[in-house]
Amino acid sequence: MTDREIMLKKLSSYQFLIHDLRLYLDTHPNDEKTMAKIDELNAEYMPLREKFENMYGPLTVKDQSTNHWCWIKAPWPWENEEVD
Repeated sequence: MTDREIMLKKLSSYQFLIHDLRLYLDTHPNDEKTMAKIDELNAEYMPLREKFENMYGPLTVKDQSTNHWCWIKAPWPWENEEVD
């Protein structure tokens, strides 16, 4: 697994957990412990995301502010060589 793939997996894990905890808050809106955990996870997620975007470019089209077509310069999934 490449460093890029490892970082994407970590980012995806953070996004999933943060989203899941926010859904939990829909039914437990006063749970301060969960709100604090979300803040903690966001504090870990944002630097990792910034590092990824500095190394590999924006994660989504919305993240690219100047050139909307720049994000497609990354290799497409079928352009990656399989490493065995």
